[in-house]
Amino acid sequence: MRNPLAEDLDHVLARTGGLWEELRGARVFMTGGTGFFGCWLLETLLWANDRLGLDASVVVLTRQPAAFAGKAAALASHPALTLQSGDVRTFDIDQGAFSHVIHAGTETAAPVTAADSLAVVDSIVGGTRRVLDLARRSGARRFLLTSTGAVYGRQPADITHLSEEYMGGPDTTNPARAGAEAKRAAEMLCAIYADRRLQPTIARCFAFVGPYLPLDAHLAVGNFIRDALRGGPIDVAGDGSPQRSYLYAGDLAVWLWTVLLRGQPMRPYNVGSETAISIGELARAVAGRFAPGAEIRFARTPDSATPVDRYVPSTARIRTELGVTTTVELDEALARTASWHRERGAMSHVAN
Repeated sequence: MRNPLAEDLDHVLARTGGLWEELRGARVFMTGGTGFFGCWLLETLLWANDRLGLDASVVVLTRQPAAFAGKAAALASHPALTLQSGDVRTFDIDQGAFSHVIHAGTETAAPVTAADSLAVVDSIVGGTRRVLDLARRSGARRFLLTSTGAVYGRQPADITHLSEEYMGGPDTTNPARAGAEAKRAAEMLCAIYADRRLQPTIARCFAFVGPYLPLDAHLAVGNFIRDALRGGPIDVAGDGSPQRSYLYAGDLAVWLWTVLLRGQPMRPYNVGSETAISIGELARAVAGRFAPGAEIRFARTPDSATPVDRYVPSTARIRTELGVTTTVELDEALARTASWHRERGAMSHVAN
């Protein structure tokens, strides 16, 4: 069966040709392999493995192996992939030797209750320490932590693009920011564990779009695509003024592999697009692409007295030092995302 991502995967392979030799014969351990980041890392690794004869293998820790098999049957059944059932906080760390460890596990839902916030902190901080313990014990040479741009806290109004030198942080009195603060702690754990043998690298990830993006989570772009493919209306949770930017998943995969294999240890790299768009403009772009004439409903009217919420990175460091580029613009990224969901029939469960 033809892989619907074949064109993207060939493109990724062409842009990462010099990286894969380091993974020849590698044994990789990955958390978060069933999520958006993880599926793209697995797709690209297994694609390169098959086409370049790398003889690499990957063990993916997941709480629900059967659910992953239903979501991505071709990935789950690949002979180079082993699904390991377990929780990132408590799994057995005696898994044998690994050359590379990717900790891409993350909580996608914002905490609502105090119990939610505690669970997020336990999962991120406790899970990161356990995965670092595995990396050290197994003799891994390279370790990748997928962190978040939320570690910078609220972006000041006078800064158009957040750089890695910005020393802000999340509001530590707001439990809703528990995930962001926990990721800061996860980065600190990487620094504590770093030594001559273990080389942790950090990708601070912003916002993305592409195949495998869930359409029913709290992600505005996914929700807008879902609403548009239904024919509308498109619902905007706020007033549409926040500014975001979206990197395509294929570019994301290139950037993450590059950070893992070429990044300087303990030198964080922003991963995302520098092209800002308001949430309202995004809703209109999605409507214009997939549901012309659809109503766009805003939950609130804009308040000119409130500073615009902005979440847009500077990517000068990763582009200059690691040579990555953005190759897929937003309109095409939206089209590829919608096409993938249509092809998979993923709209059937949200069409009513």
